[in-house]
Amino acid sequence: MNGGAGDAGASGRTYRKAEKRRSQILSRAIEVFAERGVGASLRAIGEAIGVSHAALRYYFATRDELLVEVYREHEAAGCERSEPEEVSAVAVMERSAERNRSIPGLVELYATLTTDALQEQRHPVTREFVRARFRGLRADLAERIRAGQRSGAIAADIDPDDAAALVIAASDGLQLQWLLDPREVDVYRSLQVLERLLPGGGEGGTARGSGGEGVGTGADGAGGGPSAPTP
Repeated sequence: MNGGAGDAGASGRTYRKAEKRRSQILSRAIEVFAERGVGASLRAIGEAIGVSHAALRYYFATRDELLVEVYREHEAAGCERSEPEEVSAVAVMERSAERNRSIPGLVELYATLTTDALQEQRHPVTREFVRARFRGLRADLAERIRAGQRSGAIAADIDPDDAAALVIAASDGLQLQWLLDPREVDVYRSLQVLERLLPGGGEGGTARGSGGEGVGTGADGAGGGPSAPTP
């Protein structure tokens, strides 16, 4: 009886220690990715964050798993605060884009995830994560567009789901262009053109430099970056 209790206690401590170590690795990876972008291989990522390849493989079996969990941890750390319903679908992306200006490395991470997701056979974990993200983001933005329609700010004959997909596509595409040519492309300013067509249902529209941190339309839960582009 006592031995069993002792084993359970030891097992619990080991688990908590492992979870703490895993969280530390993810936190460090977020910092490195934010500064330098994404390493090509799991070994290269381990070297960049100061973790042995063996230790990294213990917690994350594949590069895909690590990248997905880094992005998930980034969001869970409060990088994407929820916006009031009256904030328009486009404004959600504009605010995320403004936040992403200071963390291009995590925007690059999101872009990497979305690109890898196109290769289902090679990146099944990433594909499922990105698909689920897009579904959730489309649903959130579509509700904001419906709110705009109820207030009379948005034309009633616009399909909210189609419009939500368009907003995500615009944000992700603009942020990709920004990564490649940051001096020539202003994501926020470009999205303001779309905001004229899909304004919010209340006072909480656009506000350059508004608070909050995050990435991605997708990258950010609803990111201006890839969420982050949905970073």
